[in-house]
Amino acid sequence: MTDMTAIVTGAGQGFGLALTAALAARGTTVFACARDGGRLRAATAGLPGVVALPGDVTDPRFRKELVSAAGRLDLLVHNAGELGPSPLPVLGRYPLDALRGVLETTVLAPLALTQLALPLLRASATGTVITLSSDAAVEAYPGWGGYGSSKAALDQLAAVLAVEEPALRVYAFDPGDMRTAMHQRAFPGEDISDRPEPESVTPALLRLLDRRPESGRYRAADLSDGAPTPGAGATAQPAGSTT
Repeated sequence: MTDMTAIVTGAGQGFGLALTAALAARGTTVFACARDGGRLRAATAGLPGVVALPGDVTDPRFRKELVSAAGRLDLLVHNAGELGPSPLPVLGRYPLDALRGVLETTVLAPLALTQLALPLLRASATGTVITLSSDAAVEAYPGWGGYGSSKAALDQLAAVLAVEEPALRVYAFDPGDMRTAMHQRAFPGEDISDRPEPESVTPALLRLLDRRPESGRYRAADLSDGAPTPGAGATAQPAGSTT
């Protein structure tokens, strides 16, 4: 999948930026969005075929502008997400307003954007939706109740969408631990330099796109070069900490 058009949310840094660069290197036209316009433009400057569109995916007007700008669409990547408060609070003290924000960004906005993009994805011969998952969606880590529940909900949306739209490929992709700003916020003051850089994880997602297995939930750890693609819908195993 090289000659295609993609939308990548949360593309100003971390995994979203790494994936945007990797797709652009393949000749994909990428509409990259992020809330911080200055950082997004600086990060994507010079990347061939990348159109930087600053905006917040929780804004209905921006979602319409994003889909309209793309015009056609083969790949929609829901990478934007919200960690919640840092340090991570236990559920017994979790601020409900903060949880609403996490769910708005991580669950509701991706669904709303997908709804707008479905006609374009259905018209593509390779229409694909990818949601970024986490081991926190399937494992119970203290302090991760807000973020983990939002990712679990996103996993379920992807699973149901795959059943409702059998002509599309819908993947929940768990990248595993990465050295990102969000991950650092989850562990304030700790050294996370042992986590892999996002650029080292993007090849796994590209292999998923190239192989186009059945819709389902896939872990980067199971998509190593040369390894057979695991069966669709396999339950993720603990990947250490969270993404």
